[in-house]
Amino acid sequence: MKAAEPVVLPEAVTSTGPEVRVTDCPDGPLLVRGALTVRGADGQDTPVRRRCIALCRCDASALFPYCDGSHRALKRG
Repeated sequence: MKAAEPVVLPEAVTSTGPEVRVTDCPDGPLLVRGALTVRGADGQDTPVRRRCIALCRCDASALFPYCDGSHRALKRG
């Protein structure tokens, strides 16, 4: 299994602490570790309460900008 390559940190994710790491999951979300806040399209910062968050890239999530697994249904198509 090939390891996912690091991707550029989205501008909407901020951190003042340790390293923020982003993992690109093929056909899935961006996994973000170490973020303190996520900035929405409205400019509001939302605190991150988990060590790792999954950000949606398929735009089908009911929890957007967070992933809810909807990409799996799109893949089956």
